[in-house]
Amino acid sequence: MRVHPQTRFELPEQLNAGEPPEARGVSRDHVKLLVAEGSTVTHTRFDRLGDHLRAGDLLLVNTSGTLAAAVDGTPYTVHFSTPLDDGTWVVELRDRNAPLFDGTPGLQVELPEGVLTLLAPYEASPNRLWIAQPPVVDVLSYLQRHGRPITYNYVGKRWPLASYQTVFAREPGSAEMPSAARPFSFELVSHLASQGVLIAPILLHCGVSSLESHEPPQPERYDVPAHTARLVNWVKANGGRVIAVGTTAVRAIETAASPDGTVSPSHGWTDLVLGLTREPRVVDGLITGWHAPEASHLLLLESVAGPDQVQNAYTEALDHGYLWHEFGDSCLLLR
Repeated sequence: MRVHPQTRFELPEQLNAGEPPEARGVSRDHVKLLVAEGSTVTHTRFDRLGDHLRAGDLLLVNTSGTLAAAVDGTPYTVHFSTPLDDGTWVVELRDRNAPLFDGTPGLQVELPEGVLTLLAPYEASPNRLWIAQPPVVDVLSYLQRHGRPITYNYVGKRWPLASYQTVFAREPGSAEMPSAARPFSFELVSHLASQGVLIAPILLHCGVSSLESHEPPQPERYDVPAHTARLVNWVKANGGRVIAVGTTAVRAIETAASPDGTVSPSHGWTDLVLGLTREPRVVDGLITGWHAPEASHLLLLESVAGPDQVQNAYTEALDHGYLWHEFGDSCLLLR
């Protein structure tokens, strides 16, 4: 399966956010915010998010915490993506920060405390993701001892794990930060609550996101708890809007939605790909960062807001110098 979003743009190198906003003297909630609703675009700041929400709106936030998922070994670096039910892990091998495509079953990487062994290619990935036997049984504790956050070439130096956590993080499990929620501060959450904006948790553990062009998202673990399902149904029945914070929150809640839009408690694995053949049934908008050209996330944005609105938002963001990726600026798309 290949995904083909319609949004087209070229990203200038200077718009890659290479460090957290705090390192630039900007607090988390003072990054830029572009609000797109229909054909109207507003440029503002993230701490003014409440100006564009109503009392009774519901924000869905992902409570997954970020792992120190990269471990340097010999001769490769290993990115631990996702644990499987039998104790093996989905991994990506990196050679000088580029994905390795010529791995073979039985290939071993020397890591602290033992070796990691590739067993078989994972899903339909083009020989990039592998099922592997890790060096120890308790990988989450192992990553606390030996891991560091996954970083890509546009990030100029290594930053501590705290830079990759959101205020909502509760359960460690994501190989990469669910970064749409990074601009939230405790002060902003308090302000929104006093305004009457509701907030409910969902969980989706993100795998590695270094997808190749047109590669669909991989299956991921998710959990929509009963109280969140009840609250979503209540808000929809009473005229409120459900706004997902991030593509992960969209994927989780839409997995739990029946054809009539009713949400039921649900957990497990999701391989949902939203697009023209499966439109959203629940969300009325989403808060998101800025995604790389041809990323599968763009198809999800288009399914929520429509291709024209997404293209317009990206063109405006480029014209106004918004910053991309996990340490960049933000966007609110409303249907």
